[in-house]
Amino acid sequence: MSETTPSRVPRHRGIYLLPNLFTTGAMFAGFYAIVVSIGGRYTDAAIAVFVAALLDGIDGRVARLTHTQSEFGVQYDSLSDLVSFGLAPSLVMYNWSLSSLKEFGPLPGKIGWAAAFIYAVCAALRLARFNTQVGVADKRYFQGLPSPAAAAVCMSFVWSMDSWGYSGADLNMGMPFMAVIVGLLMVSRFRYYSFKSLPMGDKVPFLWILIAVLILVPFFVDPPRVLLAVFSLFLLSGPVVTVWGLAARRKRMRRGAV
Repeated sequence: MSETTPSRVPRHRGIYLLPNLFTTGAMFAGFYAIVVSIGGRYTDAAIAVFVAALLDGIDGRVARLTHTQSEFGVQYDSLSDLVSFGLAPSLVMYNWSLSSLKEFGPLPGKIGWAAAFIYAVCAALRLARFNTQVGVADKRYFQGLPSPAAAAVCMSFVWSMDSWGYSGADLNMGMPFMAVIVGLLMVSRFRYYSFKSLPMGDKVPFLWILIAVLILVPFFVDPPRVLLAVFSLFLLSGPVVTVWGLAARRKRMRRGAV
C-alpha cells in the first residue's frame, strides 16, 4: 500500500512593507495635491508635491539600507512617480491657470488642457525610458530632466505666484508654454547631473557643511522663491552642461586631427 505525497501549495511571495509604505505615502501626497487643487488650495497642492518628492527620495534609500530592494518596489515606485510628478503637477497647473483659457473661447480652452496633457504624457515617457535604461545609463547623469525636478519647477512657480497674490488667470497666457517646455525637457537628450557621486558617507568635506548652511538659511526665510530659484537653475543646467560637453568634445577632436 503506497502513500501519495500531497502536493505542496506554493506560497505567495510577499512584499517588503517599509519602503513600500514610503512609496504609498508619496502617491498619497500626489493624490492629495490633485484633490486640494480642485478646491482652489493651490499652495497646499504645491507643498504636497514637494512632500511626495521628499518621500520618493526616502523610499529608495530605506530599501537599500534595509536590503529590501525588489522588482515590485521598482515598478510600484514608477507608478507612484507618475501620479505624484506627472498627473498631480499637470492637474494642479490646469486647475490653477490653464482651465481659465476656456474663457477666451473653445480653441484656447483646448490649448489649456492639451498643454497639461503634454506635460503628463512626457512624464510617463520619461519614467518609461528611465526604467529601460537603468542598467546601461551613466549613473552620474540623467538623460532628460528628472520628473521630480520638473514637478518642483512647476509647483514652486505656482507656490511663489500664489504667495505673491497673482492668480492663475493673470498668467494663463504663459502657462501653456511653461508646461510644454518643462514637459519636453523631460524627454529631451540633455544631460542633468544626478548628484549620485557626491560624498554621502559618515564623513564629508567641511565645505559641504558651509554649502548646506548657505542653502538652508534662505530656504527657511522664503521657501517658495528659494525652491523656484534652485530648481530653475537645475533646469537650465541640462542644456548648458550638454552644449558645454559637445563643444569640449569638438575641441578635443580638432586637436587630435592636427
